[in-house]
Amino acid sequence: MALWFLWSLLLWEASSAQVHGQVGGSVLLVAERPSGFQVREAIWRSLWPSEELLATFFRGTPETLYRSRFLGRAQLHSNLSLELQPLESGDSGNFSVLLVDTGGRSRTQVLQLKVYDVVPRPVVQVFIAVPGETQPPKTCQVFLSCWAPNISDITYSWRREGTIDFGMEPSDLFTDGQVLRASLGPGDKSTTYSCIVSNPVSWDLATVTPWESCNHEAAPGNSSYKDVLLVVVPISLLLTLAGLLSAWHSCYSGKKQKDVCNDRVTPETENPLV
Repeated sequence: MALWFLWSLLLWEASSAQVHGQVGGSVLLVAERPSGFQVREAIWRSLWPSEELLATFFRGTPETLYRSRFLGRAQLHSNLSLELQPLESGDSGNFSVLLVDTGGRSRTQVLQLKVYDVVPRPVVQVFIAVPGETQPPKTCQVFLSCWAPNISDITYSWRREGTIDFGMEPSDLFTDGQVLRASLGPGDKSTTYSCIVSNPVSWDLATVTPWESCNHEAAPGNSSYKDVLLVVVPISLLLTLAGLLSAWHSCYSGKKQKDVCNDRVTPETENPLV
């Protein structure tokens, strides 16, 4: 019995068809009928994550008013295909339709529904690489980082302005395509790069002109984050040290010692003989 059940599951997975849907949209689960198959009855069910009766067709009458999570969102069409709308992220799962013809023959079809979120517009950041000894003069090497917030199951790709296929080297892509390394020269002042994020139901893109960041980094009077750290950190340390020295001097300077430091002397450090 267990072996038969396992074999049924394997056949089920092998024969199931995948259907993609978008959150807030609609999806049509098509009931395929063989040629000459005259349907007498049809039963739609949700199989996973829970088994529920969704719609039936008996004696020419469709019925969808069953207490399931799709109540009010399911519609059975005249061709016995089931439409679900509006879709929610929790609607992903397996569905089956049982068709019975006028001669008593039956046919079962399994469909796997996957509901995806709509892809939001990605965010692209430009990071300037520190020039190396081997870097040609008047060039700028950048790392373009692309990120789509609060989304999963997406694919990242890059496109350069004026080309159909960017032809990027695999060594220039990092973290599954989220980061792109590019070397720019004076001829790339107006060159733009687009990061495209997509899933099976939607896509969006964001475009940047990285040479502008190179100019900003190298422009006179504009400090990079390294310059800021080199100035701010030593000054902060000097101010902190000056404050400590001032407090120590006040605490141990003649007559002010007792008045200023009285609250800082603990019982353990007081001299009991005084």
